[in-house]
Amino acid sequence: MSGHSKWATTKHKKAVVDAKRGKLFAKLIKNIEVAARSGGADMAGNPTLFDAVQKAKKSSVPNDNIDRALKRGAGLEAGGSEYETIMYEGYGPNGVAMLIECLTDNRNRAAMEVRTALTRNNGTLADPNSVAYLFTRKGQIIVSKDSGVTEDDLMLAALDAGAEEIEDHGEVFEVTSEATDVVAVRTALQEADIDYDSAEATWVPSVKIELDVDGAKKMLRLIDALEDCDDVQNVFANMDASDEVLEAAAAE
Repeated sequence: MSGHSKWATTKHKKAVVDAKRGKLFAKLIKNIEVAARSGGADMAGNPTLFDAVQKAKKSSVPNDNIDRALKRGAGLEAGGSEYETIMYEGYGPNGVAMLIECLTDNRNRAAMEVRTALTRNNGTLADPNSVAYLFTRKGQIIVSKDSGVTEDDLMLAALDAGAEEIEDHGEVFEVTSEATDVVAVRTALQEADIDYDSAEATWVPSVKIELDVDGAKKMLRLIDALEDCDDVQNVFANMDASDEVLEAAAAE
């Protein structure tokens, strides 16, 4: 149940770096507001809110910021915004398919930002449903090896709860499940005292495009440009590359 791609590790490292720069804070806070608005402020009865808060804490978002976002979303404090989720589809260099998830209070601004980032970085906006069929909604839990957890520990704790696959990505394990099972799997890990970095539903590609150093470098630059957009929450791409290629691309 182990894989070879280092893309999960690259994303994990990138998230840590972005969090230290404060780049992710606004996006994580927005997730908390939306989760609290849609499911209430009680984390025990709102697993989406629980996971949003956990992810924010793991990224070092101050507790005061988290509490205020929760209260704004639940209507207990003024200042909350009405956000809507929009999914854009596009292509990057070398025909890499992309899903770009936005959470915005201004649909026109979001569309303009996404289109501009794509156009300036060798990408194009695609028609609705021309890319989405290449991706499947899955649950994804990232577990750092820093805690000393082993693949056997994860298998023992997670398989009966609905985990489908456990991949070893060097510094982290990636546990995949059906999107509807991610809370059950996350709960099973908690009950086994296994710490995790994030637990969420994500989009997993069914077919991947292998990239060389130049292609990987261009894709990483495009993903950075998209993630710099205030309205963009997540970018999913069907790119793949060897460990050596990703290391070389990230170093340049």
